[in-house]
Amino acid sequence: MKKSDNALTKTEFQVMSILWDLGHAACAWDILDRWEEPKPAYTTVATYLKVLHEKGYVDFFKNKGEGKTHQYMPMITRVEYTRKAMQEVKKNYFGSSLRNMLSFFVEEEHLTEDDIKELFNQLKEV
Repeated sequence: MKKSDNALTKTEFQVMSILWDLGHAACAWDILDRWEEPKPAYTTVATYLKVLHEKGYVDFFKNKGEGKTHQYMPMITRVEYTRKAMQEVKKNYFGSSLRNMLSFFVEEEHLTEDDIKELFNQLKEV
């Protein structure tokens, strides 16, 4: 990625989510077809794809004989992006402490004893 430290905006994440869900390269029209109402203009989607390319999140190619249509593909998986975003949250809000981050979510999400036991069991499996 060119600028891997750039977080996605809410709408950029929406574009990426559509690409990730598709699982293959897609043009702006494909993305727009899967956009929930109210749909943005085609040019808006195309602009978001351009920005995502500049940020290094997508790349594109043209199929021979298909005019100007660009096919976009993610350059990062959803899991990779989520991992990166959570590392930033941990660093910026919890002083890079996983313990502090987990404690926060345990308290704020009002986890039940069963939830905590299930998490503990998952941790033991790792």
